[in-house]
Amino acid sequence: MTSSKPDNPEPSAHAAQPAAQGGSSRRGPGGAGVRGRAPVRVHAQSPPSPGTAGDISSYAQAQAYLLQGRVNFERTAPGAGDAGRFKLDRTRAILSALGDPHTGFRSVHVAGTKGKGSTCEMIAASLERCGCTVGCYTSPHVLDVRERIRVNRAPVSPERFVGLARAAGLAAESVEAAHGRATFFELITAMGFVCFAQDAVDIAVVEVGLGGLLDCTNVISPLVAAVTLIGLDHTEVLGQTVGQIAAQKGGIFKPGAAALTIEQSEEALGALRRCAQAVGERLAVVGRDVHFAHRFEWPSGGRPLQRVTLKTPRNSFEHMPVPLRGEHQALNCGLALAVLDRLGEHGFVCPPERVQEGLESVRLPGRLEVLPTQPRVALDVAHNPASVAALLKALPANLQYDSLIVVFGCAADKDAPAMVRSLASAADKVIFTQAGGEAAARARPAADLARLFRDAADRQAQTAPDLPSAMSDALRAAQGSDLVLVAGSFYIVAEATTWLRQRGHAAGAGLE
Repeated sequence: MTSSKPDNPEPSAHAAQPAAQGGSSRRGPGGAGVRGRAPVRVHAQSPPSPGTAGDISSYAQAQAYLLQGRVNFERTAPGAGDAGRFKLDRTRAILSALGDPHTGFRSVHVAGTKGKGSTCEMIAASLERCGCTVGCYTSPHVLDVRERIRVNRAPVSPERFVGLARAAGLAAESVEAAHGRATFFELITAMGFVCFAQDAVDIAVVEVGLGGLLDCTNVISPLVAAVTLIGLDHTEVLGQTVGQIAAQKGGIFKPGAAALTIEQSEEALGALRRCAQAVGERLAVVGRDVHFAHRFEWPSGGRPLQRVTLKTPRNSFEHMPVPLRGEHQALNCGLALAVLDRLGEHGFVCPPERVQEGLESVRLPGRLEVLPTQPRVALDVAHNPASVAALLKALPANLQYDSLIVVFGCAADKDAPAMVRSLASAADKVIFTQAGGEAAARARPAADLARLFRDAADRQAQTAPDLPSAMSDALRAAQGSDLVLVAGSFYIVAEATTWLRQRGHAAGAGLE
């Protein structure tokens, strides 16, 4: 099955309405897409800062409009005073002005502290290989904002992005007098939903942005809601305990939607069970309620590999290859398979051989992405204590190296002491730096990280004023079979990817 992908939908504020009213968009697997409109011509010389959505005529203007003067919690971390900003009224009003596109497609919703993006990618790749037209909405992006909105894993074109931004902006402007100015994430989410409705996708895989209960993606009515591993992150707005955070994540559970998760702490599982029970559903835990096993193998002359098995009365997914490195990815893969199994209740047929092909096709930038450079460089977007610990555990299990040289920078609101303690026990040399550009305001100073490292490891760490300097220092220090690891944030990995690409290395598995 192929997706009908218009080069550019230049929709009015209500362009998604036909797709949202049912009919051809409410299809099971096997339906056809919708026809697009003529492409919009991009004017390269247009000024980059449009005053209103109607002025948007280029990709640069669309980006400027989305970011200009808008709340963006990916750039400026939310604090305790921002908790009141998280509500769904404005999102619903914007989508209503667009014709409620989110009601025009079926969906899977994924929340969690770590592993959401990887799980979404495995679900989407498997469904596509099984013949479905699949929308995938994830965040944040690594290289280009268009990565967030994909159909059959192809990002929307720049031309189409222009039309989507114009449509979402016009809708937001029509309701802002009553509801206030839309955030960046509200607009980009609306754009994704319009895209999926217009393409009449068979199903959309939607990743939560922050939390779950009050995240603006939580207007959809999914067939399956899944929660990955939960830990402490965004505590200023989600809560100070794992149980409080789990209650926010479990807010994506809906009546009639299967509620799934993986093995968690008992505190997290208790909160998730209560969330499921509150909507009349029973939480299914992969590994407890669903038979699941995984094993690690390192064949002679080959690369290390994990395989997982998940069996239910409906399906037997045996010895499926885990496409991404790390034991934590085996758990994410198990959750993805459980989602596919439950989709079978809604007419989605997922033969194991097709699922295996889908998993084998997964390529995700910044998830223990290893480049065949000399010396080798690994990129990972790990940015909280749980993900950094999982990364450092996965490295020696999956890669052979002599010394580990780490380039690390993180946001100021993250639990830096915990992440630095993990680095102190695993790294031979650490170079702390900080993101530049739009992320600089949110970055934790490298000197602060070096001080935390000195306290934790009783040894010195190096600092670099910016990512390019840190990369140059790390590559000079590395010898022979040493490994350079870049981690700490999406922004750090994005900068490193760009820096490496400029030097001829094929970093980043995303846009071409």
